[in-house]
Amino acid sequence: MYYVYILKSQVVPDKIYIGFTINLEERLKSHNAKKSLFSKRYAPWEVFSYTVFHEKSKAMKFEKYLKSGSGFAFLKKHLI
Repeated sequence: MYYVYILKSQVVPDKIYIGFTINLEERLKSHNAKKSLFSKRYAPWEVFSYTVFHEKSKAMKFEKYLKSGSGFAFLKKHLI
């Protein structure tokens, strides 16, 4: 399984992080341990939403889409 996830900062609630992983629980621990350059400034994080994919390529395309201009607009309108 492949996960595209949206994290929300508990410190700065308007900050979100979009990512891709095969192990959501471990990835959240990594973000909260401040091991990621961007996300360490806004830790701790909580999982706001995630989508599960069976195909890695589809998950990666969806993550890329959510990080694009139109994808971010979709995210703000429908997911957040």
